[in-house]
Amino acid sequence: MRARWLIIAVIVSYFIMLIGGGALKPGYSHVGQFISELNATGTPNAQLIGWLGFMPFGVLSALLIISLSGIAPVAGASRVGYWLLLMEPVAYIGSAFAPCDIGCPVEGSASQMIHNSLAAVTYIFTAVGLVLLASSAKLPGRVRVLLAGLAVVWLTLFTIMLDSSLEPWRGLLQRLAEWIVYGALLILAWKLSADDSKLNDEAAMKAL
Repeated sequence: MRARWLIIAVIVSYFIMLIGGGALKPGYSHVGQFISELNATGTPNAQLIGWLGFMPFGVLSALLIISLSGIAPVAGASRVGYWLLLMEPVAYIGSAFAPCDIGCPVEGSASQMIHNSLAAVTYIFTAVGLVLLASSAKLPGRVRVLLAGLAVVWLTLFTIMLDSSLEPWRGLLQRLAEWIVYGALLILAWKLSADDSKLNDEAAMKAL
């Protein structure tokens, strides 16, 4: 049951980062601005949000993935996919070290370029990870379909939010992508961790 406490901690830390960070950022728009803009260089409370918002969420998310790795019903390529999900927490931790410039432009400072590169790799690796996870024969069919669908949703929303004509909505599109994918994965993690001290592959599959 320890994993469930981690799941709760991940959810709480996410909303502290998102809502608390937004409250500390005068004029910030959750609809029109990327999450990364919460700690954009040179903006109010940027370091506070980065180190006490992005960092805890990233670390807790990584710990959750690691803690469930021993009971996740995956093997071979799907296990590779499972570990690729670590790119999400790595991206948030990386954002604390390499924040974006104001507005998160395509080009900018060295920190912005590192930030952009990390974001691009993360979005692609997360999609690939979901597809590889969906290949697991140890997972029920409905879960495999769900994971494949999440990959499509993830990439679709990522592509749309980069459309300059939809810039006023890019923050909302990014949040939808995260809420849908993170939400589904956390629900699966909750089911998987029903009794993480006793689960084996067969029991884990049944739990899902």
